[in-house]
Amino acid sequence: MSVSIVQEQELPLCLAVIRESFATVAAAFGLTEQNCPTHTSFMKLEQLQKHFEWGWKMFGLWEDGRLVGFYALSDEGAGRFELHNLAVLPDYRHLGCGKRLLDDAKSRVTALGGEKITIGIIEEHTVLKNWYMRNGFVPTGTRKFDHLPFTAGFLEWNKSI
Repeated sequence: MSVSIVQEQELPLCLAVIRESFATVAAAFGLTEQNCPTHTSFMKLEQLQKHFEWGWKMFGLWEDGRLVGFYALSDEGAGRFELHNLAVLPDYRHLGCGKRLLDDAKSRVTALGGEKITIGIIEEHTVLKNWYMRNGFVPTGTRKFDHLPFTAGFLEWNKSI
């Protein structure tokens, strides 16, 4: 397996991985296009294209020519990057793919001179939250948004800790 920079023509492949990966989360938490239209499982190609045009750095995890994982980074300034849409296809979970992607993100942020990575998740998704915490992230707070049927949880990884 190898991680590489996503090219613009690969965005439809990335979208398929994102949507399939996040569909399991939507199902587990009862999210639908009606009650949570902005959830990642319902992302449209235009949105991913917009993020690409904004300069988000996007990376894919490939195995035998098949895209099986994805993540994006946005530079938020002052050495802080936000991690977006870390996704692993369901058939490739529990094989170290997520950790490989997360470790790649940490390395790339460090190489870019970054100090911190932030991420937002579904706070009630305790399995995911605990996974991020086992991988060096610490919770920094929560927030309830009127347009979301869950609490947003925020975590941060700091290079110097």
